Amino acid sequence: MTVTRSIREHLPAPLARTAGAVRRRLRGLRYSYAQLPAFPPVATTPVRMLVGPTNSAGQGHAWAQAAKTVEGVDAVSFALHRKGQFQFAVDYGVPLAWFGQPRWQRAQQQYVLSNYTHVMAESLRPLFGARGYSDASADIEAMLGKGLKVGLLFHGSDIRLPSRHAKRERWSPFTPGDELTERLETQARRHAELVASLKLPVFVSTVDLLDDVPDAQWLPVAIDPAPWQQAARPLFSHGKPVVAHVPSNAKLKGTEEIDAVLTALHDSGQIEYRRITGVPHSGMPAVIGDADIVVDQLRIGLYGVAAAEALAAGRIVVSYVGDAVRQRVRSLAEREVPIVEADPDTLGDVVTGLIADRDAAAERAAAGPGFVAELHDGRRSAEVLKTWLISKETL
Repeated sequence: MTVTRSIREHLPAPLARTAGAVRRRLRGLRYSYAQLPAFPPVATTPVRMLVGPTNSAGQGHAWAQAAKTVEGVDAVSFALHRKGQFQFAVDYGVPLAWFGQPRWQRAQQQYVLSNYTHVMAESLRPLFGARGYSDASADIEAMLGKGLKVGLLFHGSDIRLPSRHAKRERWSPFTPGDELTERLETQARRHAELVASLKLPVFVSTVDLLDDVPDAQWLPVAIDPAPWQQAARPLFSHGKPVVAHVPSNAKLKGTEEIDAVLTALHDSGQIEYRRITGVPHSGMPAVIGDADIVVDQLRIGLYGVAAAEALAAGRIVVSYVGDAVRQRVRSLAEREVPIVEADPDTLGDVVTGLIADRDAAAERAAAGPGFVAELHDGRRSAEVLKTWLISKETL
């Protein structure tokens, strides 16, 4: 912690806010005459889509790439870059320091309003910079005023209502009075109110979120299966079965329970447990491809990007998916989710059962690549986006 920050944290709240505003204004002076970050060139296609600004798990960029496969469509992904966060592929981004600068904000707004026909607003986050607004409402109003078509896109905690989830799911990580729960509850309620008032098309990345936004469309997560398949080694080719877990959000994934179970199995010599941290996304195919079993999460009741990547690699994926999500995927896509079901009570027995019957485990893993190819390689996402991007009159 810097001395300046330490002093600011001990000031009364009104003085701290004033000091912060002054500090940001002074810091902004050095950007006043600097060259703006470059904006991508604009295509000449009839439909031009921008998606941003969160690019959660690289999905904004993945969906933009999927949209570009639709005839007559070009798409660009945009992201706000924060220090300390892993960066995913994106068409253009801006550091937080620029995001708060009026000069860049004006340029970004002009660039978007003048060049795009469609904008997919992720997580209701502002697209035109940090201008004192807590959400994208003002930006959306400006875009609609210029005739742009706007869609809303949610990834998970940005719209999932913790109190509803806790009633629905036995293993929910959300508890009353918990700081994270209360913060997410407030955010989800505010976003739900905006969804209702804006009356715009809404898309969600995982089917469990249809409980929170029943009128939304499922926009499946999209990945490139090739690097995951290429990095995968044959299953059970190490001396001991390798079991991996990536605690990207430890509380929501149930990492504490996962650690306890898998560490005990590791200490007893039955498995080699690898808790994966600090690896950039570009290095993950090799890490996941070197595991036999990947334990994703035990708390939420879904599957997302990380599970899809491990399935693409032909790994045995263990997670708490839940009957409701499995039924929804069966209904929407006529596919069975090839993830082995487990929860905090059953994880140990599930993992030991898998390593005891390796042929059956490998058979389950073999279904993963085909499942991803059908639902999560971008083609199905492109079809969903096409219904929004291309008007019925031109189909």
